Amino acid sequence: MPEPDTNRSLFEQLARDMLDERRRARRWSIFFRMLAFGFLFVAMLVALAAIAGREHVCLDRCTALVDVRGELEAGGQTSAERVNAGLQAAFRNGGTKGVILRINSPGGSPVQAGQIYDEVKRLRTANPQTPLVAVVEEMAASGGYYVAAAADDIYVDKASVVGSIGVIMDGFGFADAMDKVGIERRVVAAGENKAFLDPYSPVDPEQRAYVQRMLDEIHAQFIAAVKAGRGPRLKETPDMFSGLVWHGAKAVELGLADALGSVETVARDVFKAEEVVDFTPEDNLADRVARRFGAALGGELGLRMRSAGVRLH
Repeated sequence: MPEPDTNRSLFEQLARDMLDERRRARRWSIFFRMLAFGFLFVAMLVALAAIAGREHVCLDRCTALVDVRGELEAGGQTSAERVNAGLQAAFRNGGTKGVILRINSPGGSPVQAGQIYDEVKRLRTANPQTPLVAVVEEMAASGGYYVAAAADDIYVDKASVVGSIGVIMDGFGFADAMDKVGIERRVVAAGENKAFLDPYSPVDPEQRAYVQRMLDEIHAQFIAAVKAGRGPRLKETPDMFSGLVWHGAKAVELGLADALGSVETVARDVFKAEEVVDFTPEDNLADRVARRFGAALGGELGLRMRSAGVRLH
C-alpha cells in the first residue's frame, strides 16, 4: 500500500500535468483566434480596397464628375495620374452624356497641369460626341487655370478667383545671416553649376539669368496652352498673362471663362443629364498610409526641396 506522501506527490504531479495541459490548450486557442482575426483583417482590407477602386457607373444617362482639388503635385491627391484615371473612366462609361472637371486649385506643378491638359485634349479628340467642361468653385489659379483651359467651356461663380497665369520659383537666401553669426559655408561639388542657387551662398548673376530664361520659356508654354484652349474668346489685355487674378464675373468679361454656372446647373441645363456620378478616384487604405508615411519621412527636407521647385502659383 503506497505511503501517504507518495499518494500526495502523485496527485500533485497529476494536478500539475492537468494545469500545464490547460495552459497549452489556452495558448493554442489564443493563437488560432489571433490567426483568424488576422485573416479577417486582411480580408477587410482587400474588400475596402476593392470598394475604393471600383468604377462608378450610371445605367441610363448621367453627368460624369472628376475633381481637381488642391495643389497639383506628383504622387499627391491631385496628381495627373489620378485625375487622368478618373477622366478615362468617365469617358469609358456608356451612360456619360458630358464630363465636368470641378476645379478648386491654387495651382502647383506645371508638369502635372500639362499632363492633365494633354489628356483632356486627347480624350476629347477620341470622343468628339462627349463634351467636357470645367466648373470652377472657389479658385482656378495658375496650374488650376492651365487645366481648365483645356475644357470646351469654363463655368465660374461670380466670386471665383481665376487667372494667375504665371510661373514662380522661390526660396530663401541665408548668406548675409551666416556672415553675421560667423558661420562658414563649406560645399564641394564637381560641375560649376552643381551648387545651383545654393541658399547659403550669394546669388550668381549668371545662374539667376539662366533661371529667368527657363521660367520665361515655361511661361510661354502656359500662355500658348491658354490661347490654344480659349481661342478667339480671349479678350487679351496687357496684364492678362502677368500673374494677376480676377473674380469670376470679370473673367467672363475677359473671355477667361464662358459663363456663370455650377455643377448642378451645367448637368441640368447644358448636358440635360441631372444625375451626377463622381468618377474621381478614391483613396484606398494603402494610399492613405503610404502618403502619411511619406510625408512624415520627408519632413522638413521635403518642404525645402518643394520650396525651390518651379510652380504655377
